[in-house]
Amino acid sequence: MPDDPQERLAPTGWRLPTLLTVCGVLLGLLVDQVVAGIPMVPWSAVPTLLLLTLAELFTGSRTRRRIRRDPGTEPMEPISAARLLALAKASAVLAALASGVFVGLALPLVETLALPVHREVFINSLGTAAASGLLLAAALYLERACRVPDDDRDDDASP
Repeated sequence: MPDDPQERLAPTGWRLPTLLTVCGVLLGLLVDQVVAGIPMVPWSAVPTLLLLTLAELFTGSRTRRRIRRDPGTEPMEPISAARLLALAKASAVLAALASGVFVGLALPLVETLALPVHREVFINSLGTAAASGLLLAAALYLERACRVPDDDRDDDASP
């Protein structure tokens, strides 16, 4: 483990997901302005993202037990933990951006919810945004689970 704090991989904070979500909202609003008509949002995105969320939660709980070397678990190889950490970071970026985009797609439809097609796209967009938010939470949990127990200390003591 490197002693230089700049050589360590930093955990995902709140700034990057927030920035990506805001950029996603703006991108979703831009799509509404550029595309003629409303873009159709498939309902199948919601269960797909929820399955990914469950997979990351399950993997996070197993990873946490293996890294802490709980009884009945095999120790985890460092390369496996690094791969899971890369998956968690990529999932967090995708989920934050996707949640923003789908909120951005839903916002212009608020005024026209009386139309059935607009209502369907609105519900699908918000459902996909919510599922993306859950995926973001699961990705951050998986990232946290990849920490070794020595990393759980407070950073106040470190330079």
